[in-house]
Amino acid sequence: MSDDVRVWLVGRDIDSRDLVTLTYATEDGERRYERVMALAVLDDGAKAAREVEESELEAVPEDEVERFASQAQRTAAEHDPDEYL
Repeated sequence: MSDDVRVWLVGRDIDSRDLVTLTYATEDGERRYERVMALAVLDDGAKAAREVEESELEAVPEDEVERFASQAQRTAAEHDPDEYL
């Protein structure tokens, strides 16, 4: 049995050093995964969903759970997991 969990893209932030932080969340909005990479590496965009190990997820602050859930559910409804956004 795999410990992988599907998470959906809910945010993308670019800082002044051209580093992109991609934020993915579970559809219930309670857990998230963040990935940081150089903007140049993100040529094709980010996949709508990823499979990540349960141990890589962190809790979403309680006041953000509803927003993360809404965004993750919208991404899941509108995009295939392997679609680049």
